[in-house]
Amino acid sequence: MDQVVCILLPRFELTIAAGDRSELLQTPAALAPEPGAVQNVGEVSLAAEAFGVHAGMRMGEALARCPRLMLVPPDPVGVADAWERLLVRLESIGAAVEPERPGLVCFDAGGLLRLHGGIQGVLRAARRALGVSARFGVAPSRFAAVAAASQARARRPEIVDDAAAGLGSSMRARTNRAGADAPDASACVSHAGARASASAYLAPLPVSLLRSRPALADLPEALERLGIRTLGELAALPAPALADRFGGVGLLAHELASGGDGALRPRPAAEFLRESLDLPEAASGVQLEQGLGLLIDRLLARRERRGRTFRSVILSAVLVEQGGTWRDQVVFRESLSDPLRMRLALAPRLALMPAPAELLRLAVDSFGPPTSDQRPLLEDPAAGRRARLREAIRQARAVAGPEAALRVLEVDPDSRFPERRAVLTPFEG
Repeated sequence: MDQVVCILLPRFELTIAAGDRSELLQTPAALAPEPGAVQNVGEVSLAAEAFGVHAGMRMGEALARCPRLMLVPPDPVGVADAWERLLVRLESIGAAVEPERPGLVCFDAGGLLRLHGGIQGVLRAARRALGVSARFGVAPSRFAAVAAASQARARRPEIVDDAAAGLGSSMRARTNRAGADAPDASACVSHAGARASASAYLAPLPVSLLRSRPALADLPEALERLGIRTLGELAALPAPALADRFGGVGLLAHELASGGDGALRPRPAAEFLRESLDLPEAASGVQLEQGLGLLIDRLLARRERRGRTFRSVILSAVLVEQGGTWRDQVVFRESLSDPLRMRLALAPRLALMPAPAELLRLAVDSFGPPTSDQRPLLEDPAAGRRARLREAIRQARAVAGPEAALRVLEVDPDSRFPERRAVLTPFEG
C-alpha cells in the first residue's frame, strides 16, 4: 500500500505576513489581496473563520460577514524564502517533495521506510528537519493524506490504516497458490484495499476539504446548496450525474471522494541562484532600470551558471511605502543569456510595482540549455511552425504546470451527451 505523507503548516502565509505582530492572529484577520490581483482574501485566522470567512472569499462578502476584519498586507517574498528553506530541509532526509502551495507539501514515504525505520521514523525525521510546529497526515492517496493532516493535531499524526488489510492478506494467500498470475492479482487486491480504506476514512468528512484543490475551490458551496454535506454522500452519487451537472470538476471531486487521486509529481532538483541590490533611496523609474541591469549582469557572471541560459526568473522587491514586498515570475519566450534582451523583457514588469523599493532581487527560477547560436542554413517552414508550437507548449507548461497544454481526443462522436464525445488528454508535442 502506498503511504503518502502530507505536512500542513496552518496559516503559513498569514503567519509570515504578520511577522512580529503575532497578536493579529488572535483577532479576526485575513491576508489582503495583492495589488492588481483578484479581490479575494487570502488565509484567515481562527477568529475570522468563526464569522464564516474562508480563504478565497470575495473581499466585499468577507467584510460584510465580519466588519472588524483586519486586512494584513501580503509578503510574497518572505513566504517564498521561508517555504524554500523548509522544502530544502525536507529534501535533506531523502524526501522527493511535491509542494501543493506554501504551507502544504506531500511526499511518498515508500522509499524512506527502511532508511528511517518505518512510518513513525519517517515522521520523526521530518519533524526534526522542519523544526517548526506542523500537522502530519498519512494515507494511501494524496487527497486523503491532505484530509488527514487537516484533522491531525500538533505532535499527533493522523494515519489512515488499511481497513481491508486482513481481507487483502487472505486473498493474496489464495492468489499465491493459484499460479503465475499471483503477483499481479495481489497488487490489484492491495490497490483496491487501499482505495477502500481511503474512501471509508473520507466518508464522514465535510466537502469543504475539496477547497484544498484550486480547481475545486468553488464546488463545495454549490454542493452544500444541494444538500451534500460530506464526502461520503458525494461518493455515493453516480459519476454520470455529477458530470452532467458540474462537468470535469464533478468527476474529479467524485474520484477524490472515492479514495482515488493522481500520482505524485515531485519537483526536480534545482540550484538556487539569486542576486540582490540595496537601493540607497526609494528608487523608481530610471534608477530601478539601472539597478535591474546591474542584477542581470551579476547573475550572468556567476560561476554556478556554467554557460546555461535562463528559462524563467523571479523579480522581487522590498517596498518602502507599504512596508511589504512584491514578487513576479517572468517566463521568457525562449531561453536567454543576452543581457539586453533580458532587460527588455524585465523592465516593463517594474511598472507593476505598487510602491518605491528599497531592495531589488533577481533569482533564477529554471535554467534552459547551454548557449548555442548555431542555426540551419536552410529552414523548412513546416518544421519551423512545429518548432514554434513546441516552444509555445513549453512556455505554457513553465508558467501553469504540466497540464496547461491539452488536446481534444474524440471518444464517442455520435453520443447525444456532449461530455462523452471528447475528452482532454495531455498534449505531447
